[in-house]
Amino acid sequence: MPKRFVVAASEFTDLPRFPVGFELADALTAAARDLHGTNSPGDTLHTAVHLAVRLLPDAEHAGIAEIQRGGRLRTLAWTDETVRFAAEPRQGGQGGQGVQGGHTPHPDWERLWTTPVVHTDDSEADGGGNALSGIGLRSALSLRLRADRRRLTVLTAYARKPQAFDEDTARIGRLFTAHVSLALESATVREQLTEAMRTRDLIGQATGILMERLDIDAAGAFESLVKASQRENVKLRDLARRIVDAHSAPGGRGVTER
Repeated sequence: MPKRFVVAASEFTDLPRFPVGFELADALTAAARDLHGTNSPGDTLHTAVHLAVRLLPDAEHAGIAEIQRGGRLRTLAWTDETVRFAAEPRQGGQGGQGVQGGHTPHPDWERLWTTPVVHTDDSEADGGGNALSGIGLRSALSLRLRADRRRLTVLTAYARKPQAFDEDTARIGRLFTAHVSLALESATVREQLTEAMRTRDLIGQATGILMERLDIDAAGAFESLVKASQRENVKLRDLARRIVDAHSAPGGRGVTER
Protein backbone atom coordinates (compact mmCIF):
# COMPACT_ATOMS: atom_id res chain seq x y z
CA MET A 1 0.00 0.00 0.00
CA PRO A 2 1.51 3.37 -1.01
CA LYS A 3 2.62 5.62 1.79
CA ARG A 4 0.30 8.54 2.44
CA PHE A 5 1.67 12.00 3.09
CA VAL A 6 0.27 13.74 6.15
CA VAL A 7 0.62 17.47 6.68
CA ALA A 8 0.27 18.94 10.17
CA ALA A 9 -2.10 21.81 10.80
CA SER A 10 -0.65 25.29 11.16
CA GLU A 11 -1.33 28.16 13.54
CA PHE A 12 -0.60 30.66 10.76
CA THR A 13 -3.89 31.75 9.25
CA ASP A 14 -2.21 33.58 6.36
CA LEU A 15 -1.17 30.21 4.91
CA PRO A 16 -3.70 27.65 3.66
CA ARG A 17 -4.30 24.65 5.91
CA PHE A 18 -3.56 21.41 4.09
CA PRO A 19 -6.10 18.69 5.00
CA VAL A 20 -4.67 15.58 6.62
CA GLY A 21 -4.06 12.94 3.96
CA PHE A 22 -3.19 15.25 1.05
CA GLU A 23 -0.84 13.63 -1.41
CA LEU A 24 2.70 14.97 -1.48
CA ALA A 25 2.32 16.39 -5.00
CA ASP A 26 -0.79 18.30 -3.98
CA ALA A 27 0.88 19.65 -0.84
CA LEU A 28 3.96 20.78 -2.80
CA THR A 29 1.76 22.43 -5.41
CA ALA A 30 -0.05 24.39 -2.71
CA ALA A 31 3.28 25.31 -1.09
CA ALA A 32 4.67 26.49 -4.43
CA ARG A 33 1.60 28.68 -4.89
CA ASP A 34 2.22 30.31 -1.51
CA LEU A 35 5.91 30.79 -2.20
CA HIS A 36 5.39 32.41 -5.60
CA GLY A 37 2.70 34.65 -4.16
CA THR A 38 5.16 36.46 -1.88
CA ASN A 39 6.17 40.07 -2.55
CA SER A 40 9.86 40.07 -1.67
CA PRO A 41 12.79 37.71 -1.00
CA GLY A 42 12.31 38.28 2.74
CA ASP A 43 8.65 37.30 2.52
CA THR A 44 9.61 34.20 0.53
CA LEU A 45 12.05 33.08 3.22
CA HIS A 46 9.53 33.77 6.00
CA THR A 47 6.88 31.72 4.20
CA ALA A 48 9.37 28.93 3.48
CA VAL A 49 10.29 28.28 7.11
CA HIS A 50 6.67 28.04 8.20
CA LEU A 51 5.81 25.79 5.27
CA ALA A 52 8.80 23.57 6.09
CA VAL A 53 7.33 22.82 9.52
CA ARG A 54 4.04 21.90 7.90
CA LEU A 55 5.49 19.82 5.07
CA LEU A 56 8.33 17.91 6.69
CA PRO A 57 7.17 15.03 8.93
CA ASP A 58 8.18 15.51 12.59
CA ALA A 59 9.61 19.00 11.99
CA GLU A 60 8.81 21.36 14.88
CA HIS A 61 10.92 24.40 14.05
CA ALA A 62 12.77 25.71 10.99
CA GLY A 63 15.24 28.43 10.08
CA ILE A 64 17.15 29.73 7.08
CA ALA A 65 20.72 31.00 7.36
CA GLU A 66 23.36 32.36 5.01
CA ILE A 67 26.97 31.22 5.41
CA GLN A 68 29.90 33.03 3.84
CA ARG A 69 33.17 31.30 3.06
CA GLY A 70 35.49 31.92 5.95
CA GLY A 71 32.83 31.26 8.54
CA ARG A 72 30.51 34.24 8.88
CA LEU A 73 26.84 33.29 9.37
CA ARG A 74 23.64 35.32 9.29
CA THR A 75 20.18 34.04 10.22
CA LEU A 76 17.64 35.20 7.60
CA ALA A 77 14.31 33.67 8.71
CA TRP A 78 13.01 31.57 11.57
CA THR A 79 9.73 30.12 12.81
CA ASP A 80 10.25 31.22 16.42
CA GLU A 81 12.86 32.47 18.86
CA THR A 82 13.74 28.89 19.85
CA VAL A 83 15.67 28.42 16.62
CA ARG A 84 16.58 32.01 15.79
CA PHE A 85 20.11 31.41 17.03
CA ALA A 86 20.10 27.59 17.01
CA ALA A 87 22.46 27.64 14.05
CA GLU A 88 24.89 29.95 15.82
CA PRO A 89 26.78 27.84 18.39
CA ARG A 90 28.25 29.66 21.33
CA GLN A 91 31.97 29.70 21.86
CA GLY A 92 33.60 30.86 25.05
CA GLY A 93 30.39 32.55 26.18
CA GLN A 94 30.65 35.17 23.45
CA GLY A 95 27.57 34.18 21.49
CA GLY A 96 29.55 32.38 18.82
CA GLN A 97 31.28 35.45 17.51
CA GLY A 98 33.43 34.53 14.55
CA VAL A 99 35.34 36.31 11.83
CA GLN A 100 34.24 39.80 10.78
CA GLY A 101 31.84 39.99 13.73
CA GLY A 102 29.61 37.18 12.43
CA HIS A 103 28.81 33.81 13.93
CA THR A 104 30.51 30.45 13.44
CA PRO A 105 28.20 28.01 11.61
CA HIS A 106 27.64 24.43 12.68
CA PRO A 107 30.69 22.39 11.55
CA ASP A 108 28.48 19.86 9.71
CA TRP A 109 27.30 22.65 7.42
CA GLU A 110 30.68 22.78 5.72
CA ARG A 111 29.62 19.60 3.95
CA LEU A 112 26.73 21.46 2.31
CA TRP A 113 29.18 23.09 -0.10
CA THR A 114 29.48 19.68 -1.76
CA THR A 115 26.34 17.75 -0.74
CA PRO A 116 22.68 18.94 -0.73
CA VAL A 117 21.60 17.39 2.60
CA VAL A 118 23.16 17.01 6.07
CA HIS A 119 21.54 15.13 8.99
CA THR A 120 22.08 15.60 12.71
CA ASP A 121 20.55 12.42 14.13
CA ASP A 122 21.11 13.16 17.81
CA SER A 123 22.71 16.31 19.20
CA GLU A 124 23.40 14.49 22.48
CA ALA A 125 25.16 11.53 20.89
CA ASP A 126 28.62 12.72 21.97
CA GLY A 127 27.63 13.99 25.38
CA GLY A 128 25.73 17.03 24.16
CA GLY A 129 27.03 20.41 25.23
CA ASN A 130 26.36 21.97 21.82
CA ALA A 131 23.94 24.67 20.68
CA LEU A 132 21.17 22.26 19.72
CA SER A 133 21.19 20.06 22.79
CA GLY A 134 21.41 23.16 24.96
CA ILE A 135 17.95 24.27 23.81
CA GLY A 136 16.44 20.79 23.75
CA LEU A 137 16.68 20.09 20.02
CA ARG A 138 17.92 16.59 19.25
CA SER A 139 17.53 16.30 15.46
CA ALA A 140 18.25 18.60 12.53
CA LEU A 141 17.86 18.27 8.78
CA SER A 142 19.85 20.86 6.83
CA LEU A 143 19.09 21.39 3.14
CA ARG A 144 21.07 23.53 0.73
CA LEU A 145 18.89 26.19 -0.90
CA ARG A 146 21.51 27.77 -3.10
CA ALA A 147 25.24 28.25 -3.23
CA ASP A 148 27.88 30.15 -5.15
CA ARG A 149 31.60 30.65 -4.66
CA ARG A 150 31.13 33.05 -1.75
CA ARG A 151 27.97 32.10 0.13
CA LEU A 152 25.69 29.23 0.99
CA THR A 153 22.01 29.47 1.94
CA VAL A 154 20.67 26.69 4.16
CA LEU A 155 17.18 25.69 5.33
CA THR A 156 17.24 23.62 8.53
CA ALA A 157 14.35 21.79 10.17
CA TYR A 158 14.60 20.85 13.87
CA ALA A 159 12.88 18.36 16.19
CA ARG A 160 13.02 17.58 19.91
CA LYS A 161 13.26 13.82 19.44
CA PRO A 162 16.41 12.06 18.17
CA GLN A 163 16.56 10.54 14.68
CA ALA A 164 13.41 12.38 13.67
CA PHE A 165 14.29 12.78 10.00
CA ASP A 166 14.68 9.76 7.73
CA GLU A 167 15.54 9.49 4.05
CA ASP A 168 11.91 9.96 3.02
CA THR A 169 11.85 13.27 4.87
CA ALA A 170 15.11 14.29 3.22
CA ARG A 171 13.61 13.48 -0.18
CA ILE A 172 10.55 15.63 0.57
CA GLY A 173 12.87 18.34 1.81
CA ARG A 174 14.86 18.36 -1.41
CA LEU A 175 11.68 18.64 -3.49
CA PHE A 176 10.48 21.48 -1.27
CA THR A 177 13.76 23.39 -1.35
CA ALA A 178 13.75 23.19 -5.16
CA HIS A 179 10.46 25.12 -5.08
CA VAL A 180 11.84 27.55 -2.50
CA SER A 181 14.94 28.23 -4.61
CA LEU A 182 12.85 28.96 -7.71
CA ALA A 183 10.49 31.23 -5.79
CA LEU A 184 13.39 33.03 -4.12
CA GLU A 185 15.10 33.65 -7.45
CA SER A 186 11.84 34.94 -8.93
CA ALA A 187 11.22 37.27 -5.97
CA THR A 188 14.79 38.57 -6.16
CA VAL A 189 14.49 39.35 -9.86
CA ARG A 190 11.15 41.11 -9.32
CA GLU A 191 12.64 43.19 -6.50
CA GLN A 192 15.63 44.14 -8.64
CA LEU A 193 13.42 45.14 -11.56
CA THR A 194 11.19 47.19 -9.28
CA GLU A 195 14.18 48.95 -7.78
CA ALA A 196 15.61 49.59 -11.26
CA MET A 197 12.31 51.18 -12.35
CA ARG A 198 12.24 53.34 -9.24
CA THR A 199 15.84 54.40 -9.78
CA ARG A 200 15.17 55.23 -13.43
CA ASP A 201 12.16 57.36 -12.50
CA LEU A 202 14.11 59.12 -9.75
CA ILE A 203 17.03 59.91 -12.04
CA GLY A 204 14.57 61.13 -14.67
CA GLN A 205 13.00 63.52 -12.18
CA ALA A 206 16.39 64.81 -11.06
CA THR A 207 17.44 65.29 -14.69
CA GLY A 208 14.29 67.29 -15.38
CA ILE A 209 14.95 69.51 -12.36
CA LEU A 210 18.51 70.19 -13.52
CA MET A 211 17.29 70.98 -17.05
CA GLU A 212 14.97 73.61 -15.65
CA ARG A 213 17.34 75.09 -13.06
CA LEU A 214 20.47 75.11 -15.22
CA ASP A 215 18.73 75.78 -18.55
CA ILE A 216 20.42 72.85 -20.28
CA ASP A 217 19.24 69.89 -22.35
CA ALA A 218 18.64 66.33 -21.09
CA ALA A 219 22.10 65.08 -22.07
CA GLY A 220 23.80 67.97 -20.31
CA ALA A 221 21.66 67.54 -17.21
CA PHE A 222 22.46 63.84 -16.98
CA GLU A 223 26.18 64.51 -17.51
CA SER A 224 26.06 67.13 -14.74
CA LEU A 225 24.37 64.59 -12.45
CA VAL A 226 27.00 61.94 -13.19
CA LYS A 227 29.89 64.36 -12.59
CA ALA A 228 28.39 65.49 -9.28
CA SER A 229 27.96 61.86 -8.25
CA GLN A 230 31.61 61.12 -8.98
CA ARG A 231 32.86 64.33 -7.39
CA GLU A 232 30.92 63.76 -4.16
CA ASN A 233 31.45 59.97 -4.19
CA VAL A 234 27.70 59.42 -3.87
CA LYS A 235 25.63 56.85 -5.72
CA LEU A 236 23.74 58.34 -8.65
CA ARG A 237 20.44 57.12 -7.19
CA ASP A 238 21.12 58.74 -3.80
CA LEU A 239 22.17 62.03 -5.36
CA ALA A 240 19.06 62.04 -7.54
CA ARG A 241 16.89 61.44 -4.49
CA ARG A 242 18.60 64.31 -2.68
CA ILE A 243 17.91 66.66 -5.60
CA VAL A 244 14.27 65.59 -5.87
CA ASP A 245 13.73 65.90 -2.11
CA ALA A 246 15.34 69.35 -2.03
CA HIS A 247 13.21 70.49 -4.95
CA SER A 248 10.03 69.16 -3.30
CA ALA A 249 10.73 70.87 0.02
CA PRO A 250 8.94 74.19 0.67
CA GLY A 251 10.88 76.87 -1.16
CA GLY A 252 13.22 74.25 -2.55
CA ARG A 253 15.13 75.03 -5.71
CA GLY A 254 17.26 71.89 -6.05
CA VAL A 255 20.75 72.17 -7.56
CA THR A 256 21.48 75.62 -8.90
CA GLU A 257 24.99 75.23 -10.23
CA ARG A 258 26.82 72.84 -12.52
